[in-house]
Amino acid sequence: MAGKESDLRGRWVRGATWQVSRLAVEVLERPLAVKRKRFRDREDAGRQLAERLAWYRDENPIVLALPRGGVPVGYEISRLLEAPLDVFIARKLCAPGRPELGIGAVAQGGVRVLSARTVKALDIPKEYIERVAERETAEIKRRLRLLRGDRPEPEVQGRTAILVDDGLATGVTAWAAIRALIERDPRRLVLAVPVCAAQTTEAISSEVDDLVCIETPFDLMAISIWYRNFQQVPDEEVIKLLKNAQRSTAE
Repeated sequence: MAGKESDLRGRWVRGATWQVSRLAVEVLERPLAVKRKRFRDREDAGRQLAERLAWYRDENPIVLALPRGGVPVGYEISRLLEAPLDVFIARKLCAPGRPELGIGAVAQGGVRVLSARTVKALDIPKEYIERVAERETAEIKRRLRLLRGDRPEPEVQGRTAILVDDGLATGVTAWAAIRALIERDPRRLVLAVPVCAAQTTEAISSEVDDLVCIETPFDLMAISIWYRNFQQVPDEEVIKLLKNAQRSTAE
């Protein structure tokens, strides 16, 4: 797949190099003995994040959610910030025969990130990476048509963009989305997640202008255990929330 590619360790492989300054990192630390089930559901997590993002309201931001789980979170943020909501899609690239292990990710627009260390350790051939990346890129296009319909991609250049997910473990898909959004030249790029593994927070914070995260556990275990209700979000719910957000911002 012809695309822009970078190494997850932070070294750019493509031509132009972007330098993103970090303006602030808001990490609300809690004791390691923190009780799980910190959030009632994704909506509750979104409202809690919105409180910490309130000062961006005056910047006329756009909220971009990673589907599907990031959309209910992003909807609450967009509602409370009175900001437009849309999806931004990235897809994990899985290791051969190990769907639980990500070796990288692709994002809309052709951006690709790879974990060079994992690829080398597993001796994954380039042909396999190209084949999987092509398949996932096609899936991104299919899902964009499904979720967005005929609406064009929103303009990000010169705006404050808030990228939202329901939680990050390795953060590989968010990383690809961040790289793709940087290419769209936002005024400010903010990553907002309810819970993020501590090591991922440390690694990814330098890629964005602001990282807003409520919980940063060293023992993340799984995103689901931080929610009392973590049911899967169907495509129909994503489409409904996007339409509701459109109506709200149009009023």
